Amino acid sequence: MKKYILSLCFLLSFTAFISPLQASAAQAPSPTAFHDISSSFAKDAIYRLAKRGIVSGDGTGAFLPRNPVTRAEFIAMVARMLNMEPVPNDLPAFQDVSRSAWYYGWVHAGLNLSIVEGNGYKFFPNASITRQEAAVIVIRAMKDIGYDNGYTAGYYTDSESIAAWAWRAVGQATNTGWLQGSQGQFRPLDPITREETAMLLDRVLQSGNVKSMIDSQPAANIHMGWLYNGSTKQYISYAKRAGLNVLVPRWYYMESNGKLSDSTDIELLNWAHNNARQVWAMVGNRANAEGTHQVLSSPQSRKSVVDSIAASVSRYRLDGINIDFENVMPEDRQNLTAFITQLSMEMKRLGAKLSIDVSPDLNTDWTAAFDYAALGSLVDYMVLMSYDQHWGGSPKAGSVSSLPWSESALSKLLTQVPAKKSIIAYPLYTRDWQIASSVSSSDISLIEQGHRIRLTQASLTWNASVAQYEAAYSSRGIQHRIWTEDSRSLSWKHLMAAKYRIAGYAYWYPGAETTDVWQAIDNAERYASYSFRI
Repeated sequence: MKKYILSLCFLLSFTAFISPLQASAAQAPSPTAFHDISSSFAKDAIYRLAKRGIVSGDGTGAFLPRNPVTRAEFIAMVARMLNMEPVPNDLPAFQDVSRSAWYYGWVHAGLNLSIVEGNGYKFFPNASITRQEAAVIVIRAMKDIGYDNGYTAGYYTDSESIAAWAWRAVGQATNTGWLQGSQGQFRPLDPITREETAMLLDRVLQSGNVKSMIDSQPAANIHMGWLYNGSTKQYISYAKRAGLNVLVPRWYYMESNGKLSDSTDIELLNWAHNNARQVWAMVGNRANAEGTHQVLSSPQSRKSVVDSIAASVSRYRLDGINIDFENVMPEDRQNLTAFITQLSMEMKRLGAKLSIDVSPDLNTDWTAAFDYAALGSLVDYMVLMSYDQHWGGSPKAGSVSSLPWSESALSKLLTQVPAKKSIIAYPLYTRDWQIASSVSSSDISLIEQGHRIRLTQASLTWNASVAQYEAAYSSRGIQHRIWTEDSRSLSWKHLMAAKYRIAGYAYWYPGAETTDVWQAIDNAERYASYSFRI
């Protein structure tokens, strides 16, 4: 219950300063255009925030400093302060936040980063936000940074009116000097005004390294995606939309006779090199266990494949190679390592990157052939395919990649492979499970996922334990369940992985996602890069 109330306060306190007129920073008026702030105690703060595009007026030159702020306005303002962008989530979280509302993207931008969480299916976007709620949201937005020593909420004569869920945040906001009372009172239940909000957020920006951190450019991570189910032109479009800086076209396959098939696409190669993208061409094994064993168990065949790969790298000026061997027999463990050892030497000689895709280490035959530590010492990057927790044919329905499962797999990998060499791959697909006397499933893209949920009017419930929505519907008397992947779940996954300071992220597969996903990921990476000091 305590957590539930705290979530509500975060929402209430994150929406108090931006008006529908503040659709973009470009629309912010000149600070000198406000004709009603000359006597406001927040005049200078309003000027500074307006210059940054964080606040605006009513379009007639009025700032309306003493007006209360709504929840939707506040979340938009705080998101702008953090240099976030609105995210029009394909799966809406709240029944009272319309897709057509100006604040839809801002509310979900805050939700994706867990700065706000909501009260069940309601957000109450037009309700006024209180001072104690504002304190909680700002402390949350600043990653719980604040002084815990010194004054507490008990300092105020009206402290008994401060809700338990807001007590610590009010104390922290007071200790940092971000929020101040009047005549010994905090007035926790009073709506926060526009000028009060301006003072609050300006004080936050002036603290420690906050402004410089927000204005900084995050370090560039690897963003790679495989080419699948699309043409060259489509893949280029996906790469632009997703901001991929490493392209992984599936051009080469190791055949059982030791030959390497070649489907190099010169058009894609030229586009990549002309547009500052690296190409790490994939070498697959078609999940052919017998054929792979036949090659890996023969020193001559291994050398032949390595030589062929090296020749392709040299001929096409490839930036790297991505090895994707699946369904490898456990008895091929040493031979696989020997193969990668030879290939690593050739790639280093050619100045090309070498990466290898691996599944989570679950101590099963599926991954027994992978000596994670040995392979990690040989390759430039190891790509953890953070899927499938529940696969097609799985005896039990469930998530393709829940957050706890994904984090467990990553943390285990990092005990054997350095973070600077580790890339985590996330699914841009999920499964629609049919649950009857037995379970079955079909793979669906995120585009199809949203279509089915809307078409069937499926119920949608956020499950925080797996960090995904669970969608449920019935068709022809059969119960269906989807553990969704969307902007919110992917944001949580990126925030999780960022804590480990890994090298980057990969996606299977670009083109299966809804377009909102990429802005959500960009927000998550930027927010994760902030390390505030006050």
